Amino acid sequence: MPEKKKIHPTVKSKLHPRNKNRERYDFRKLITVCPELKAFVKTNPYGDESIDFANAQAVKTLNKAILQTNYGLTFWDIPNNYLCPPIPGRADYIHYAADLLAELNAGVIPTGSKINCLDVGVGANAIYPIIGVMEYEWNFIGADIDETALQSAQKIVNKNQSLTNKITLRHQADPQNVFTGIIQPNEQFDLTICNPPFHTSAAEANAGTLRKTRNLNQKRHVKPSLNFGGQSNELWCEGGEEAFLRRMILQSKNYSGSCLWFTSLVSKSERLPAIYRTLKKVEANEVRTIGMGQGNKISRFIAWTFLTKQEQLEWTKKWK
Repeated sequence: MPEKKKIHPTVKSKLHPRNKNRERYDFRKLITVCPELKAFVKTNPYGDESIDFANAQAVKTLNKAILQTNYGLTFWDIPNNYLCPPIPGRADYIHYAADLLAELNAGVIPTGSKINCLDVGVGANAIYPIIGVMEYEWNFIGADIDETALQSAQKIVNKNQSLTNKITLRHQADPQNVFTGIIQPNEQFDLTICNPPFHTSAAEANAGTLRKTRNLNQKRHVKPSLNFGGQSNELWCEGGEEAFLRRMILQSKNYSGSCLWFTSLVSKSERLPAIYRTLKKVEANEVRTIGMGQGNKISRFIAWTFLTKQEQLEWTKKWK
């Protein structure tokens, strides 16, 4: 006898209106497209179909089913213990970034191969380029310091005809560099995106994973389970997110004419004042903080440009 059924809204209203993941998971539809998901779908105590979100293989298979169903991929996989991204939130970032570009284009989102984006830290999953290509047909450069991650991302690109010739991957040989060695002379990007490592150490990352696992299992004593995975460079770096973003902002000054909008996720709002101070130091011309709501979680990304409003409008002429 199931427990008293919870009443869930049919639409996740806090997600961006264009986000294809706003509705509750239709597991029957997902299984039709990705039959292997069936092994992980169970009926929970409330009588709803779901998966065990503490099970890494279940989460990865759900992601594969979503990407096949909502974004038309024919192949998607990542190596064990690499970051398995929650797709709804990643899609929100792309859609709000698209709105940012649309503001300079009479409210119309610029689409197609005239739009060039740089994903700093593309990872093994290549999730941002996948969504950007499938939703808006943008071109992407994906950069990463991890060669295994790049090999995984390249395999995804190679096995999906819709991604071929739209996504190019580059290895960042120097972990202290963000843009140097990646942005080539005379190369221009309409948008850079980034999901920075947010922990300051491996111990802090493990503690965060343990908290997440406890919340999922609602138990006090459980072993850390990387249900969403993550290598060291994906989860933490010296100084954490704040130090990484400071380095990114300082280095962006050297590429002030190479990009229309630099952007990055910021995991905690209390980090914003330090970020604003650094942006003031490099004399960014315009700074935007764009909020996103995902369930009970509030997220945001910071965007900055060194171009004046007139220079921004001049930039967009190549979109016509």
